[in-house]
Amino acid sequence: MFQYSTLEALLGGVYDGEVTVGELLTHGDFGLGTFNSLDGEMIILGGVCYQLRSDGSARVASDTEQTPFAAVTHFRPQSTSVVDTPMTYHQLDSLVSEHIPSPNLTYAIQITGHFSTVRTRTVARQVKPYPSLAEAAQGQAEATFTDIEGTLAGYLSPSYEQGITVAGYHLHFLNRDHTLGGHCLDFTLTTGAVEIETITALHLSFPRSGAFLTTPMPAGAAVDQQIRKAEGGGSSPGS
Repeated sequence: MFQYSTLEALLGGVYDGEVTVGELLTHGDFGLGTFNSLDGEMIILGGVCYQLRSDGSARVASDTEQTPFAAVTHFRPQSTSVVDTPMTYHQLDSLVSEHIPSPNLTYAIQITGHFSTVRTRTVARQVKPYPSLAEAAQGQAEATFTDIEGTLAGYLSPSYEQGITVAGYHLHFLNRDHTLGGHCLDFTLTTGAVEIETITALHLSFPRSGAFLTTPMPAGAAVDQQIRKAEGGGSSPGS
C-alpha cells in the first residue's frame, strides 16, 4: 500500500498536499483519501478516482487535483464471501474475521451489492485559516441513501496504526451509477459480496514542504479521541 501523509497531519489542519491524482494512480487502482482544502472525500475504484462532494454528489476527479492524504493499493482480493442475507456494519467484523490471518495486518476491503441503507457524511471544503479536523467535521453534511446498489471500499487497519491512518474500518461509498457517495458511517447490505486482500507492506510518503513541516502534531490519547470524533470511530458502529 502507498500512503501519502498521515491522519495526524489532517488532525492538525494540514489540508494541502503536493501529490496529484495522476501521480497517486501510478501507485494503485483502489483506495481512499481526501482532496486539498478537504474538498470532499476520495474513492478510487478500478483505477478511476472519484470526488465525493458535501452535497452527496460524485464526479470523476481530474488528474491535476491534489491530495493532503490518501492510501492506494493494486487491489487483488484473495477471498470473496457471498452475502445473501442482510448484513449490517456491526456484523461485518464477524465475516471478515473468518477470512483474515491476523488482526495485526492491514486489509483492503471491497463490499459490492444492494444496500437497504447507507449513511454517509462528507466534510465541506475548508478555507484558510484552516480549523482542526474535529472542528471541520462539526459542519459535515450527512446523507442517507436507501434501496441503492453500489460499492464500499477502504481498509481495515490494526490498532497500532491509529494516527498514521484510521485504526479499524475506514470505508467510502460510491453508488453503481457513480453519481452519489461519501464517507460511510453505517450500512445494511441486503445481498452482495465482500472481497478482501491482505496487505503486508506500507510505503509512507511525507510532504517535503508546506504546513506539514511546521505544524505541531497531536500525540497520545488525544490522537485516538480526535480521530474517533472526526472519522466516526474508525470501526464499525458501536464497537
